[in-house]
Amino acid sequence: MEALFKTWKTSRRIYLSYFENYSLDQLNNIPNGFNNNLIWNIGHIIVTQQKLIYRGSDLQGYISDELFNKYQSGTKPTEPVSQKEAAELKELLTSLIDLTIADFQKDIFRTYKERITGTGFHLSSINDAFECNNYHEGMHLGYMLSIRKFV
Repeated sequence: MEALFKTWKTSRRIYLSYFENYSLDQLNNIPNGFNNNLIWNIGHIIVTQQKLIYRGSDLQGYISDELFNKYQSGTKPTEPVSQKEAAELKELLTSLIDLTIADFQKDIFRTYKERITGTGFHLSSINDAFECNNYHEGMHLGYMLSIRKFV
């Protein structure tokens, strides 16, 4: 699990750098040919981590239903993200790591709802969920690398 956590922390540091290197207007910009933007991808990976790890274990997690519904799979940006919401997403990128690792160490993930994800991953345990999460975050980082060329 240490290697999974190390990969996750590295991924989140890369995502965090987008807040340092792009303006809010750039983060919100949806380039021609794309249906989302940089900040939607950030919100989406936060929500998906909470879905895979917590909701997959029948736990609520640490984000609001409003945030969950805005960035879950199948959504796309409908309005620009405010500075306040951008600050919340930036904070969640790092704060959720420590909370989730602490929860894992407390062994709160006792059950897991087995399922197959939309991308075809078979999830039968919390370990599977962490592995899938890292894959998912890498996939969306790839999307962001494409989007950033046009903002």
